[in-house]
Amino acid sequence: MTVFAVFLAGIDDLQDRERTKEVLDWISDSYPQLEKVIKWNQPMFTDHGTYIIGFSTAKKHLAVAPERAGMAHCAEEIKAAGYDTTKDIIRIPWTEPVDYSLLAKMVEFNIIDKKEYTSFWR
Repeated sequence: MTVFAVFLAGIDDLQDRERTKEVLDWISDSYPQLEKVIKWNQPMFTDHGTYIIGFSTAKKHLAVAPERAGMAHCAEEIKAAGYDTTKDIIRIPWTEPVDYSLLAKMVEFNIIDKKEYTSFWR
């Protein structure tokens, strides 16, 4: 059983579950050095014990949480993708494609920016 299996099984809509699995698998495959964890009932990826990116689901979207610094770093790309945001998350509607280049930019920024961090959060 994978780390995220129970979380994924809890997503009732099969298409939303498959989309979430696709995103989590993409990050796992693209960044195999990142540790997969569940914290606060959400799938997250960490690097040397520090948070890199996390996800949650809602009725209409997949929420991506790269921390505010990751969002600020990618503000123009987020806007160009047309994603709705709050201070802490990016909402990717289930009906819209996932911008994997944007996810990569946020993950890579956080890996580099948090290289010397020893705490979980910024």
